[in-house]
Amino acid sequence: MRQFKLFNTKDLIPRTVELFNGRLAYTPRLFGKDCVSGIIVGIVALPLAMAFSIAAGGTPAQGLWTAIIAGFFISALGGSRYQIGGPTGAFVVIIFAVIGKHGMGGLLAATVIAGLLLCVMGLCGLGKFIKYIPYPVTTGFTAGIGVIIFSQQVKDFLGLDIAVSSPEFFTRWVEYFHALGTLEMPALAAGAGTVIIIIILRVFFPQVPGAVAAVFFVTLIIYFGGVDVETIASRFGGIPRAIPLPVIPPISWEVIVDVFPDAVTIALLAAIESLLSAVVADSMTGDNHNSNTELIAQGIGNIAAGIFGGIPATGAIARTATNIKSGAVSPVSGIVHTATLMFFVLFVAPAAEQIPLACLSAVLMVVSWDMSNMPRFIRIVRTATKSDVSVMVTTFVLTVVVDLTFAVGVGFVLALFLFMRRMIEVAGIKAENDEVIHQLAFGHDNKDSEFIRNLAKQDIEVYEINGPFFFGVADMLQNTLRRMSKTPKKIVLRMRSVPAIDSTGIAALESLFLNCKKKKIALVIAEAHDQPRSALAKSGFFDLIGEGNVVSSLEAALAL
Repeated sequence: MRQFKLFNTKDLIPRTVELFNGRLAYTPRLFGKDCVSGIIVGIVALPLAMAFSIAAGGTPAQGLWTAIIAGFFISALGGSRYQIGGPTGAFVVIIFAVIGKHGMGGLLAATVIAGLLLCVMGLCGLGKFIKYIPYPVTTGFTAGIGVIIFSQQVKDFLGLDIAVSSPEFFTRWVEYFHALGTLEMPALAAGAGTVIIIIILRVFFPQVPGAVAAVFFVTLIIYFGGVDVETIASRFGGIPRAIPLPVIPPISWEVIVDVFPDAVTIALLAAIESLLSAVVADSMTGDNHNSNTELIAQGIGNIAAGIFGGIPATGAIARTATNIKSGAVSPVSGIVHTATLMFFVLFVAPAAEQIPLACLSAVLMVVSWDMSNMPRFIRIVRTATKSDVSVMVTTFVLTVVVDLTFAVGVGFVLALFLFMRRMIEVAGIKAENDEVIHQLAFGHDNKDSEFIRNLAKQDIEVYEINGPFFFGVADMLQNTLRRMSKTPKKIVLRMRSVPAIDSTGIAALESLFLNCKKKKIALVIAEAHDQPRSALAKSGFFDLIGEGNVVSSLEAALAL
């Protein structure tokens, strides 16, 4: 008997092991390349980690420690050579909502539970299935997240005097309108200057990390110019320069029940984004990541982030791409990236505390534009099928107006229904007339043979089923047989084009057999493939119909 294995331990080996087992000839020169790329990515990640955490309702320190702790485990234990982990824009909306509903303690509990779920997903081998999330769904919620992040940054970008912004999208914009009288020109100038510098660098000096350079230059101007704007230090009291102690969040049964839906959302989004990032890395390098190992590493990273008071983390596509472009060759670059962030926290935190919040808001506005990818969104609306457009637009609107969890669920269900409709459209049942039967069975040359003339006098109906025989096709079969104008002596079902059959299809065949038995009609199954034959045999259908009425060719079915 074939044994079932939950997972193969050989498939769960981190890519760092390549450094020790000889699969990667790791030399001092390659180590130097990893160090350079790790330092560059660490510098790029510094403002982003703080900005994403602030936007989500956390503190700058939480973002930094998440990038350091979760980022270390994701690189050290992951299934990709180049993956860089940390806070990302996709989580901003979810984290903001979870903190609003359950507080920071609830977020930490949800992060740890999500990490456990990710580990289970990896151990169960679900990594290869996550990538099959419908493209219109991922495009819709990604664009929606971009719009939400943009709207959340308007307050700090303009320096508006609003104590706590509403979580509702339209209500938030009403608040902005009423607070326009409190607009601060220095904050607007700092934010606009940051955006302009980023755009200029992207156009003329694309090799320079625009976000880092823009924040650095604008911060220098604000600081030495003595301009009064809100900074990280003025709002959050600075950045702690000590490693946080691990504390297991209070997780009771009541807490698990309360935050579990949010934990599932965090786990699914982390899985989708991290594997998407790994796929992007593979396309840039020709490498081949291990998705299940990557999910386990993401899970361990999120568990550690929750224990150390951080926020959810996942693979970051932009930082991973930067890592590759900077010359990374192994996961060591990701580990160096976390060491670089640690150095900044311990020794350069006083300088980072002077960063204006308007600068970080400007960086996130640019990130939100990149995430939404509106040119691609508009192109899909113009060129894709109506069903794909409806799924994408529905997911987008629900993400913005309701919430991400609901939007992804509805979008996924819509995509499944549309997929089933397409399968039904592709599948079908056709009746084959006598001439086609003769030609298919015996060829044109034998059309006038004595056997064919005798066969033509027999009362036989032949139906061919095309495509998977699931519930949609089963209903089609019942309708086809109800419309038969006469009662034949024999019905032959050709299943040469049926790759698989489900329980509903088997039930439909059983119902057909019972109806044929009442009317004294012989039922013959012809040309069934391995999966349908195995499924029908296990269900007992062959015992019901009789093994002699299951044949391997149309000729044999007609000759019975």
